[in-house]
Amino acid sequence: MIERLTFFLDLTSDENPRAVEFWRGVTGYELSAPRGDADEFATLLPPAGDDHLRVQRVGDGASGTHLDLHVSDLSAAVEHAVGCGAVLVARDDHAVLRSPGGYRFCLVDAAASASSAPTVWPAGHRSRVDQLCLDVGPSAHAEECAFWAALTGWPVRQTPRAEFARLAVPMALGARVLIQRLEHDEGEVRGHLDIATDDREAEVRRLVALGAEPLHEGPVWTAMRAPAGPPVCVTGRDPVTGGIG
Repeated sequence: MIERLTFFLDLTSDENPRAVEFWRGVTGYELSAPRGDADEFATLLPPAGDDHLRVQRVGDGASGTHLDLHVSDLSAAVEHAVGCGAVLVARDDHAVLRSPGGYRFCLVDAAASASSAPTVWPAGHRSRVDQLCLDVGPSAHAEECAFWAALTGWPVRQTPRAEFARLAVPMALGARVLIQRLEHDEGEVRGHLDIATDDREAEVRRLVALGAEPLHEGPVWTAMRAPAGPPVCVTGRDPVTGGIG
């Protein structure tokens, strides 16, 4: 049983300092003391509620994201994931796996979950980093949707926009997973984080002041290039419920 979701930003050594500073500004959260054998891990700490956003300094490749699923029985969860089509990459006190489309995720021991509240900014609007969006090429989309539904036990539900489907994560977890079908295949599945806000224009202006650059304007979202690390989207959704409008 999945008890909690945690989003990870995997940041190359050269991008890590600037990206961490950016996401501290995005969230308004404090940064924990570093941990790990090489001080490679840290957590963005909300003022109340459990954390759901962490950072990791990685040595090779490009910056990206991964997802941690907190489970009540690690061995059973690993066996189940492999049976659903995941590839086991490594296993010690947690398990590192890849989805059929190549997206990396971890299974870790369960922890209690009490959702953090949105941050209220001086201008009066609210925002919260609440969603991981999986970016999936068309050839892998059906298999990836089926995999995540089987892995979690949560159905994948189509949204009004044909390119988006939503994993029905229980609202109590305070974290959401969206699956986006790209127009073209672009290699392995990757992911980016979405910010829910009740004033998209104000939130975009705030991120621009932090160094981000708007790339594309959609009906309810603004895709942005972060000053370092993976891209981010600002979405016009309720920062508590995740709902649109």
